[in-house]
Formats: sequence, C-alpha cells, structure tokens
Amino acid sequence: MNSLNIIIRPLVTEKLTNLSESANQYGFVVDRRANKIEIKQAVEKKFEVRVKSVRTINVRGKMKTLGRFTGRRSSWKKAVITLEKGHTIALFEGA
Repeated sequence: MNSLNIIIRPLVTEKLTNLSESANQYGFVVDRRANKIEIKQAVEKKFEVRVKSVRTINVRGKMKTLGRFTGRRSSWKKAVITLEKGHTIALFEGA
C-alpha cells in the first residue's frame, strides 16, 4: 500500500482539538485496510515527526433516510496518533 494514500484527511473535532493541545495527539481519517504500523510510517514520512503510538477505531456508517429511501453512509477508519515530546504537526497548529 502506498504510504501517501493511507492518510485520507485530518480529522478536526472539538475533542481531538483539546487532545492536540494537552496530550500531543492528532486524529486522521485513514484507509480502512491500513494497519497501525503502516499508519505510523505514513505519518512519520509525511509530517517528519516521531510517532509514539497509534490507536485505531473502525467507525460504522450511519443509517440515513431521504424521502422513502433508506441507506447507509460509508464506514470509515479513524486513527489517533500520539507524538513524542517536542514534536508537533503544523497543519493543526493554525486550526
């Protein structure tokens, strides 16, 4: 799997913003097939930081109704990255 395609986009929520300020943790939406080792290598390569740990969560898509039709949104995978002390990701600092 290509390391550039593993990280889909950063995940900015109120909870993750508080974690980035206090515990040096950042959230990303990642490829569902990626494992923790691949995610760690992709973040280290893309942002040039040292990753301490990776936690992953498989998020199931919500059921949605549009008129008389019901369907399910796509499921996705969330990764919470903890960085070593002294390392930050500049992408989140401006948010």
